[in-house]
Amino acid sequence: MKILFSSYAFHPSVGGIESVSAILAEEFVAAGHAVELITETGGAADSPSSFGLTRQPTVRRMMQLLRWSDVLFQNNISLRSLLPALLMRKPVVVVHQTWIRNVQGKTGWNDRVKRAVLRRVTNIAISQAIADDISTPCTLIPNPYRDDLFRLLPELSRERALVFLGRLVSDKGVDLLLEAMTLLRRDGLKPDLTVIGIGPESENLRRTVRELGIDGQVNFVGGQAGEELVRLLNRHRVMVIPSLWAEPFGVVALEGLACGCVPAGSEQGGLKEAIGPCGLTFQNGYATALAECLKTLLTDPLREEELRRRAPPHLARFRAQQIAGEHLKLLEQIAR
Repeated sequence: MKILFSSYAFHPSVGGIESVSAILAEEFVAAGHAVELITETGGAADSPSSFGLTRQPTVRRMMQLLRWSDVLFQNNISLRSLLPALLMRKPVVVVHQTWIRNVQGKTGWNDRVKRAVLRRVTNIAISQAIADDISTPCTLIPNPYRDDLFRLLPELSRERALVFLGRLVSDKGVDLLLEAMTLLRRDGLKPDLTVIGIGPESENLRRTVRELGIDGQVNFVGGQAGEELVRLLNRHRVMVIPSLWAEPFGVVALEGLACGCVPAGSEQGGLKEAIGPCGLTFQNGYATALAECLKTLLTDPLREEELRRRAPPHLARFRAQQIAGEHLKLLEQIAR
């Protein structure tokens, strides 16, 4: 099967969609299919060894690839390749990775167009929360994580308390986590926190740490990847995911769980589906609720270990080969 794989954002951009696209494209090729990936992310004219890669394709290149393909697979909806595919009567699968609305939470004209064409494509939702939001018949297939990379390293000591992994932007709620840490101090708890990631809020967060007087507890380590990231996660007890907005899913929770971290995350959206029975959730935007979650995990080692033991059967649902296989089964059905 010849798959034209659309991922609006891709490497070297960093994010959940980018990492999931790479996983699925590699697994599709490993299963014996030909893959050409198109993206609007610029960068060096590099191409992964296993599949073709076209950055910012011209209209001519887009049409060439659509004619070549048996099916268009969109890892999140993009009208730029979707509308030509529909005009050419190509079968299309759209994986809904996030809410169909703008960053202000409102529905723009392009969002209305996207919703209008959903009945003409095969839809996949990455979480029940997304499925409920698009209100269009769809198949529920969650996102995978790199189970070949993120894993337990028993030889490492889990001597550190809290870790945050993600982009340093306001929506991710690191400032809320810092506020929760000041509340924990009132109960005599002073856990250390490792902040992994880069972003526009980096300097503001560092300043907040100094102003709150918790600079002795917080360590910013910048962006980390590969084995170094895995080793770092394996040294921590609790992964905090304090997102202010409703996350559509949460691959980062799966990565933390696979490395033995117990997640504490905000409850709205699909993040709680990724966390499953293996962690605690709290109301988005409430530092007191987050502090209570963290207090429970930091002071009740039996609860912490019980949650950690639940991870292996939960993670089995999200392994890369299995998730890719579910996508391919659907692709093969509509490409006939």
